Amino acid sequence: MDTITHTLFGLSLYGAVDKRSMSRKEKQALLFATVAGSQIPDIDVISAWWDSAGRYQMWHRGLTHSVLLVPLWGALLAGLSRWLWKTTGLFWFGIASLAVFIHDTSDLFNAWGTGYLEPLSSVRITFGTIPIVDLVFWLAMLAALLASRLVPRFRAAPHRAFRIAWLIMALHVGIQSAQGYALYKQAVADYDQVALSADFVPGRFTVVGKQGDLVELNRASVWSGFEPVAQLTSREDADLEPLFAANPRARTLVEWSPFVVVVSDGERLGVFDPRFYRNGESFLYEFIETAR
Repeated sequence: MDTITHTLFGLSLYGAVDKRSMSRKEKQALLFATVAGSQIPDIDVISAWWDSAGRYQMWHRGLTHSVLLVPLWGALLAGLSRWLWKTTGLFWFGIASLAVFIHDTSDLFNAWGTGYLEPLSSVRITFGTIPIVDLVFWLAMLAALLASRLVPRFRAAPHRAFRIAWLIMALHVGIQSAQGYALYKQAVADYDQVALSADFVPGRFTVVGKQGDLVELNRASVWSGFEPVAQLTSREDADLEPLFAANPRARTLVEWSPFVVVVSDGERLGVFDPRFYRNGESFLYEFIETAR
């Protein structure tokens, strides 16, 4: 998810805790644990500062997003809370770990994916059933905030409004993923490889299928079926070693993506991720000029 959504997740997790018996310092520690926990996996963006090998695409959302590191992040944040606000008990470890777990797991559902099982596996896991920016999430959390301020029953216990928001968001993920899986199962009968990318409109997806050197993009939903929107040819016979030698980010993109389209037209040699293909070109496109 995007940085704003992760921040809102942290604030909504803070809102979902019953704080009526908490002291001011405990509330401050809770806000720190939930918001910092919702952001800390993205600390890997600093790797761009020293990336000279074209590996940033794999480093970002890589090891720091591993579910195996959740307890380590939780322990770090709980330790900081204890140091800064003198908090004690396992609650702080649990709530910080939950915030990190939500960050890591939510990133599984969009097309960028995450290294959820690193270092055991370098495979970038992606379901593609939730867009990077999901307005349903934003609306659910906004509704909870407004309800906690304006509705008398929720003003007395605002955490209940945010818990309902979390339930709505979980149902949304489940419904979206069920639809995406149904479309995926239809597509695998026609293609060797299939990838999904959720559109911003709930229930609509881009289904990308690859069969040999043919890559097809379809706009799809469970109620309207598949609508072809683009057909691409991948030059599978092209020698990519010169590209990898001159542009290391291209090798990383091939490793990162479920599959790529290879371009070799006499002017450019390159690869791009077709899930992000818009207006005739993908913004995840690495190439070198070959025209003389």
